[in-house]
Amino acid sequence: MGAVIGLIVAIVLIILGVPIAFSFAAMILALTIIYQIDISMVMSAGFWSLNSVILMALPLFIMAGYLMQNSGMSQALCKFVDTLVGRIRGGMGATLVVTCGIFGAISGTATAATAAIGTVLLPHMRERGYPPAYSSALLGISSLLAILIPPSITMILYAFMTRQSVAACFLSTVVPGIILIIIMCILNAMFTSRMPDIKVEPPINFGAQFKSVVYSGSRASPALVMPLLILGGIYGGIFTPTEAAAVAVVYSIPIGFWVYRGLNLKIFGRSLLDAGVTTGVIMIILLFSLTAGRIFTLEGIPQKLTAVFFGVSSNKYVILFMVNLFLIFMGMIMDDVSVTVILSPMLLPMMLEIGVNPLQFGAIVGTSVVIGANSPPVAPILYMCCRVGNVDVHEVIKPALRFMLLGALPVMLVTTYWPALSLFLPRLLGYAQ
Repeated sequence: MGAVIGLIVAIVLIILGVPIAFSFAAMILALTIIYQIDISMVMSAGFWSLNSVILMALPLFIMAGYLMQNSGMSQALCKFVDTLVGRIRGGMGATLVVTCGIFGAISGTATAATAAIGTVLLPHMRERGYPPAYSSALLGISSLLAILIPPSITMILYAFMTRQSVAACFLSTVVPGIILIIIMCILNAMFTSRMPDIKVEPPINFGAQFKSVVYSGSRASPALVMPLLILGGIYGGIFTPTEAAAVAVVYSIPIGFWVYRGLNLKIFGRSLLDAGVTTGVIMIILLFSLTAGRIFTLEGIPQKLTAVFFGVSSNKYVILFMVNLFLIFMGMIMDDVSVTVILSPMLLPMMLEIGVNPLQFGAIVGTSVVIGANSPPVAPILYMCCRVGNVDVHEVIKPALRFMLLGALPVMLVTTYWPALSLFLPRLLGYAQ
């Protein structure tokens, strides 16, 4: 009961607009009072838990993401994808989806993808007749591909909280991410076929098309090399995920200054400052989450939570369905970082008890966050997309729900009930049995 009260305190404060870090601090205070625990003991335990090599990758990937976001690279990526599919009906929407997937493999965060891709493509989509609400909803789902396509900040945190391999967690979400890209492109083609106001660029001959693709591809190639460099280095055994994050930072600096020329000393300094602020916020949330986790462990909350779920049903698939609903509900209130660091260690013991692989559970968490982050009342990504698209959130909810119900939800369910989907690549490369 004490844990429930603590979570209610945090949820109420978050809904009231209190910053998540302070809401978690209030939850810690409530828990220590309820359970009569020495707060200095659990806070120090949480602090020392932050001393991890895995977490060194976090600020480095965030820094690389901000540098690439501000470098002007997103324009080159959008132009390249647009030359491939932009001259077909609904091609600009497909460009948005695919570019978000590629940029997610560079930035690792949905907010970076929203800002970088949305500011470039949404004005062009408006000019070509796409309804602003539709474009913003499509961006809301597509930007969260950054959680599924590695490297992913969310999966780094999941690996840290559940003591799994970061490289294995990266692999577990690749196939669900690719499937979501395909489904979103199909849905976009279906929906745009009924939009008479959409303008399509006139077709050009093969020679001109080929020349355009080669030129835009050469401009985008430095950006496209980055995920290959990071992931190839990790899975080729050349460097660890933390070292890969450092390589990403070193690579992004000359690319931003001298290739795309979007960086100068002022923008570079602002990028480092933004990366530092984002890292600081995540680390404070992580500190309070680790402290809460310590309290939950001392009080046997994961075991009690397991007993509650098993009290409803002992059937594995019913329990998985309840976990899906629970993750979506919490994702509607908290951001992806908070859901991952608070709920993953709480639910993992139950997942192990019913025979769910920890890597599959990581993929389940990732796919459920895609739905929760676009669902009111909090819906941080959806609200950000509305600001970028300059549209009222009430107009965006209906198209966003269609994308969630027909796209994100099926991917989450398939990931949940078909273990091979998320475990194929980890098993193929020897990270899982």
